[in-house]
Amino acid sequence: MNIQQWLGRTSKPFFIAYTITAAFGTYFCMYAYRKPFTVATYEGMSFAGVDYKIWLIIIQVIGYMLSKFIGIKVISEMGRRRRLLLLLGLIGIAEAALLLFALIPPPYNIICLFFNGLPLGMIWGIVFSYLEGRTFSEVLGAGLSASFIVSSGAVKSVGKFLMNDWSVNAFWMPFLTGAIFTAPLLLFAWLLDQIPPPTPEDERARTTRQPMNAAERLAFFKHLAPGLIVLIFFYILLTAYRDFRDNFAAEIWDALGYGDTSAVFTLAELPIAMMVLIILGATMFIRNNRFAFMLYHGILLLSVALVGVSTWLFQIGIMPGGLWMVCVGMGLYLCYVPFNCILFDRMIAAFRIVANSGFLIYLADSFGYLGSVGVLLYKNFGQANLSWLQFFIQASYALTAIGVLAVLVSWGYFYKKVPRHT
Repeated sequence: MNIQQWLGRTSKPFFIAYTITAAFGTYFCMYAYRKPFTVATYEGMSFAGVDYKIWLIIIQVIGYMLSKFIGIKVISEMGRRRRLLLLLGLIGIAEAALLLFALIPPPYNIICLFFNGLPLGMIWGIVFSYLEGRTFSEVLGAGLSASFIVSSGAVKSVGKFLMNDWSVNAFWMPFLTGAIFTAPLLLFAWLLDQIPPPTPEDERARTTRQPMNAAERLAFFKHLAPGLIVLIFFYILLTAYRDFRDNFAAEIWDALGYGDTSAVFTLAELPIAMMVLIILGATMFIRNNRFAFMLYHGILLLSVALVGVSTWLFQIGIMPGGLWMVCVGMGLYLCYVPFNCILFDRMIAAFRIVANSGFLIYLADSFGYLGSVGVLLYKNFGQANLSWLQFFIQASYALTAIGVLAVLVSWGYFYKKVPRHT
């Protein structure tokens, strides 16, 4: 009996725990190759009149964004074989780019971040392909999503530790952070690859998941185009907001008075991850796919409102800065996480379409990162005199106002469109 057969015969709680551990660990380790450089401020450095760190972030995001567009085809057409080799090969390319970033002097090393972001954009789709289409995909997806909530802060803490305690410079720190996580990555990725495919019971409840060719992707999009366009527009705003909060967390925490505390990047994200896991994971108990899909709209509405309300309370002095960062993070991720897994998984199940979530996730992600690049350019050239904190406050209000409207429009469209009794 191999490990896949053994896992197929274990109890559901054990299988869920095993799968979340393998997926969480794999994606957690991936962040060690993507985000550590953002903890450095690269203060006083610029190129062509633009802040050096902004160059790094924009170039990496462009690579990541291009990866998402490539992933629309690659991930949606990907079969089950050789996923592990593809995953490890892509991360290996990203780590090699970080080595070149350390070896090549600035500003010429900026281009290395493009080749770092380019392979990493497809990792999420590979990992989630092991989880989708199951009767308990919600708790699996929420558990996986907790990894990118916690991991970004955790790897930044490691990077900050390397600079503060080991005197590693800001250029070698990203590569060394990735090297530290290489052994755990290999272990978790191997564990992930042992997960068996969905059972017949899963396929009856959530429809069969299979690769999609270009004609099938186009037909699916045309069938639900108005609703998908509204949801993707909202996701563009979410991605831009989330990326700004993530990439400039060091500057925002500095402005709030927590700049010397390396652990704050991790500690602030832990309660967010726990709440997201509990709230979204609990929806696995909802058997009616139509009801669950519409319920997600309610969660999106309340969560985006939390961003605006907590920002207002912070501005009038009722809410302290640390709690405010936790609250806006919670509202953000309760909106952001469903788009990366369970929202589209339930949409497919509700419409009873033989497809895969990877197509919709990468369709949304590709345009989402376009928005992220746009916000960075706007901040640098349109609001250069505004502090990172003040820009983030304004972005919070904008996200709330536009997000509430977008969710209500999407809810109205899909309420009439989704078949009854699914």
